Amino acid sequence: MKENILIDKSVDFGARVVKLHRYLVKTKHEAVLSKQILRSGTSIGANIYEAQYGNSKADFIAKLHIALKETAETEYWLQILRKSDYLDENMAASMMNDCLEIKRILIASIITAKDSK
Repeated sequence: MKENILIDKSVDFGARVVKLHRYLVKTKHEAVLSKQILRSGTSIGANIYEAQYGNSKADFIAKLHIALKETAETEYWLQILRKSDYLDENMAASMMNDCLEIKRILIASIITAKDSK
């Protein structure tokens, strides 16, 4: 598969989320919130990757929309983890920046895909 910045960034972010989950479970002894962010944060990339193999342009766009919804959910969990002091300011900001970057690329990709119908 050719280089795709959205896939690359989402896979890297997913790996960061897995490491965050491990940190929260082992260091902070937190199981519920860490499982939520693990699901939403890794689902972003899974849906982006799956979109590449969509049956149609509409299927492709639908999968990107699901990934976009997952970024919103992941943003929410990051805010909760920060406000409940499970994440320090730097870690939360770094994770949030990566999530928002993927969100911006997803929005641009969806707009481009819709315009090229």
